[in-house]
Amino acid sequence: MTSQPTLTKPDQDPGEPGSGTGLQAGLKNRHLSMIAIGGVIGAGLFVGSSTGIATAGPGILLSYALVGTLVVLVMRMLGEMSAANPTSGSFSAHADRALGPWAGFSIGWLYWFFWVVVLAVEATAGAAILESWIPAVPQWGWALIVMVVLTATNLVSVGSYGEFEFWFAGIKVVAIGAFIVVGGLAVFGVLPGADTDKAGFGNLVDHGGFLPNGPGAILTGVLLVVFSFMGSEIATLAAGESEDPQRAVTKSTNSIIWRIGVFYLGSILVVVTLLPWDDPAIKEDGSYVAALDSLGIGNAGQIMNFIVLTSVLSCLNSGLYTASRMAFSLGERGDAPKAFARTTSRGVPMTAIIASVVFGFVAVFFNYKFPDSVFLFLVNSSGAVALFVWLVICFSQLRMRKIIEAEAPEKLVVRMWLYPYLTWAAAALIVFVLGYMLTDTEHDGRKTVLLSLLVAAVVLVVAFVRQRGRTGDRERATDPVR
Repeated sequence: MTSQPTLTKPDQDPGEPGSGTGLQAGLKNRHLSMIAIGGVIGAGLFVGSSTGIATAGPGILLSYALVGTLVVLVMRMLGEMSAANPTSGSFSAHADRALGPWAGFSIGWLYWFFWVVVLAVEATAGAAILESWIPAVPQWGWALIVMVVLTATNLVSVGSYGEFEFWFAGIKVVAIGAFIVVGGLAVFGVLPGADTDKAGFGNLVDHGGFLPNGPGAILTGVLLVVFSFMGSEIATLAAGESEDPQRAVTKSTNSIIWRIGVFYLGSILVVVTLLPWDDPAIKEDGSYVAALDSLGIGNAGQIMNFIVLTSVLSCLNSGLYTASRMAFSLGERGDAPKAFARTTSRGVPMTAIIASVVFGFVAVFFNYKFPDSVFLFLVNSSGAVALFVWLVICFSQLRMRKIIEAEAPEKLVVRMWLYPYLTWAAAALIVFVLGYMLTDTEHDGRKTVLLSLLVAAVVLVVAFVRQRGRTGDRERATDPVR
């Protein structure tokens, strides 16, 4: 099976053997726990849910439930493979072992591409908020500042990344928890001093029914919310740098159900019960701001801006970490320059981090210089990568289960439910969503899938050419006549 990266202890002396030769076990249990919890709470939940609610009405709950169920199944599969073999390459390394080097190469580079584009998107979003607070610094200046600060954080040590992410994720978790508690009290009419005239469970059915735009809106809602779940898999990548990787993976996998149930379904349920789904404020101000405003809570917009900024910084921090670790894994397997697999004495893959952030800076430049052409292409062409990753995880698990059972059955501490039936069902649902996206012209679903497929096809061609070249080199090396 794919070997786990070399790990060194945080307190290991730089002069000791092994230091600077691999990643470092510098993430504590509290870091991993918060990374796992915060990983499912992206900025997309706060800023993207309003479009979904306006499209599907209260039925958006079914869209979130459907995608949430899919994510739970995919994370269970990934948890099974990662608990048996924790590695910073996660699903890319598993695909390499289960499906072949072409699969690990392709999905690894596509995933890296996705996250470096996300760096630009999130840096720009965060810069817009910061500029509204301190206009003396231009937006591009703020984008540069946040990118530099978080790059420096990741370059220091994996522990500093974990510490920053612990607090970023902690703020998100507390904010969502407080929102659910406050909103829940308001729905039941027991929140002191709140304006609860619009609140009530009647909002679920009183404005055109639970599905005011018909059952088809559920699937449209799926397209709008599916990408806000990307990031759930970060905990399995980070586990490779923890002191007890198997325990970390098992814990994060087993807790995914309640995390999605509380943070996604719980908070969206609060929104659609606090005010009618067709309230104009949801689209104008955003779903969470509109919900707080409906209770008469002052400065709701600024409160949510702070929470969104925290989510953006968290996403930036994790995005840079994730992209660099995927690049590191690709370098270890010979699918990227060997320099990507080199680490400092602190166990930091400096070259992989710098390469990732440089591409992120280039993407930020394209966003300001060519927002409607080059940058739009980058965003759309990376948009369906989440679904590609989940599909590869499904097919990898189908093969990897047999490999683990044959080689080390005692490592199956996490098992996929109803294997292989639920795995095939999840794969079929992903293919269905991709197919349905091809019919969506209103929200650019078709363009996203087609451009993402184009980029994937290019990467696949490169993968097969590389694999064929390597096979030829091995044949020539073993045949003196040739």
